[in-house]
Amino acid sequence: MKLVTFQNGQEHPRAGLVTSYGVVDLAHASYFLYPAVEALPDDVLKLLYLEEGLDKAYAVYEALEHQRPKQLTFYESEAIRLYSPILRPGALLDFYTFEQHVSTCRAKRGLDVVPEWYQYPAYYNGNPRAVGGYDDVIQFPKGEDRRDYELELAVVIGKKGKDISVEEAGQYIAGYTVMNDWSARSVQAQVMKIGLGPAKGKDFATTLGPCLVTADEINDVRNLTMTAHINGKEWSRGNSGDSHYTFEQMIAFASEGVTLYPGDVLGSGTVGTGCGLELGKFLQPGDLVELEIEGIGKLRNRVAALPQ
Repeated sequence: MKLVTFQNGQEHPRAGLVTSYGVVDLAHASYFLYPAVEALPDDVLKLLYLEEGLDKAYAVYEALEHQRPKQLTFYESEAIRLYSPILRPGALLDFYTFEQHVSTCRAKRGLDVVPEWYQYPAYYNGNPRAVGGYDDVIQFPKGEDRRDYELELAVVIGKKGKDISVEEAGQYIAGYTVMNDWSARSVQAQVMKIGLGPAKGKDFATTLGPCLVTADEINDVRNLTMTAHINGKEWSRGNSGDSHYTFEQMIAFASEGVTLYPGDVLGSGTVGTGCGLELGKFLQPGDLVELEIEGIGKLRNRVAALPQ
């Protein structure tokens, strides 16, 4: 099942289901199919907080796939605006789990991979207020001259948990989405000399989308092709299975002494070759950036043009 947050003339973005007929409003569809039952939420985050919310949404999806009600409106993707599947994640944790990316980027700074990297799935806290979605135009910080994308797979937490074991962590996964961890490399390089992480070069924008694919629909999350195209030309290609750590290990580490909540987003870190810094080339104003992950879809954004 694929969930989206979309808008088509409504007052505010709403939760939608991707069906073989197009995107349908989840709350409207649930009310139409089951009028005697309270309609499902019109927000994906609220759906994740609802007891058995995903199961109830799947029941709606199954019913729609068996019969298309003429009374419901199904939208073509080109006719709607897509937002981040989770509009307001409570937490945005971005990991650092692909050895090729880590070793290449550290080598550019004259550094080796430290032994501790092989002991802990390290992450930094991103800015959940700066999350955007499909087709958003990305404005880099003023004066930044090394604009970069980062191709990542992200997991969305589906239920509250603390001190989660690796063995139980899979039960906390609601689904997966594509993540672009936009990076302002010049400011990042300067601030990281202090030793407190990359945050200032990262906190201006993160995009997620185009949808949230529930975990049951991904056959093997450790074998998904990941690509990045810039202005139609392939720059990056990798595989999710090259990650040194699994999402179960990331969830377990992140939840040590800390509570994770539905809608929290955990990024895998950048796949090998998955950013301009590794490749020695950077984005220009006006560039079209398309990140795609097998089984999930394509996340598209454009770098803002320079002001005239």
